[in-house]
Amino acid sequence: MAHGTHDYVDDPRNRNIVIDINGELFRRAEAMVSVFDSGFILGDGVWEGLRVHHGQYAFLDLHLDRLYEGAKAIDLDLGVSREELTTRLYGVLAANQMDDGVHVRLMVSRGLKATPYQDPRVTIGTATIVIIAEHKNPLPETLTRGMNLFTVHVRRGYPDVQDPKLNSHSKLNCITACIQAAKAGADEALMLDPHGFVATCNSTHFFIVRKGEVWTSSGDYCLGGITRSNVLRVCRENDIPCFERNFSLTDVYGADEAFVTGTFAGVAPVGEVDGRVLGDGGRGPMVERLQRLYLQLLDRECPAS
Repeated sequence: MAHGTHDYVDDPRNRNIVIDINGELFRRAEAMVSVFDSGFILGDGVWEGLRVHHGQYAFLDLHLDRLYEGAKAIDLDLGVSREELTTRLYGVLAANQMDDGVHVRLMVSRGLKATPYQDPRVTIGTATIVIIAEHKNPLPETLTRGMNLFTVHVRRGYPDVQDPKLNSHSKLNCITACIQAAKAGADEALMLDPHGFVATCNSTHFFIVRKGEVWTSSGDYCLGGITRSNVLRVCRENDIPCFERNFSLTDVYGADEAFVTGTFAGVAPVGEVDGRVLGDGGRGPMVERLQRLYLQLLDRECPAS
């Protein structure tokens, strides 16, 4: 059975979580947005996934930078300051008595529409901001078992079509890629750029290891990943050669190791791509080292009190 990097350990406490909608707290069963909301009608909005470690949001400033930059790019006014949003984020944790092993989805839509139509000028009122915090940890085997990837026909496109650097609610290209990979029996989709070079995965960033070097894509056709940038950071801090460059599937098939990165699972090994087994098919020594270095960085960012 295929498993994605976002497969998680079920936690019964999530059945009764408290959710923040526009600064008000609601029990899960009562938390709702209107059918006239821009996010529901059109996928018009931006979002962030956040990890809580030792009671603190990991790399929060970087996430808020990306959120506010994305909102500005689509001319969406959140209507709240970073400070107010941060207060809401920590308020949700307090309301749910959450401290660690928590994943948070912060979603912003353009707000209510007077009628179901795409033009932002028919939006009435302010942005809709929803904060969902869950007790959520990745499956333990995600960090040791080599994932199986499948290269799909869906490409990461040019920024003048839909800028891949926007973390928008409209993720249909990634969903289509995920569906194709799942139908092929894979865990996740590997996506190429318009030139045929490796770009990213449908919900994570992709790296390979060749002869002691860590490679990832040029970054031109993928989201500005925060875990991606932190992995490159720990490589540089520890004298591990790392490169952002164009590379093809031939380079992938001949790699010694591969892995994906994301806020939820951190660093997860890849063991197979398009039927080609990489290394021994499991977690290699470089991936294990990078997992350790990333956790050390996380502890420095969010020290235990």
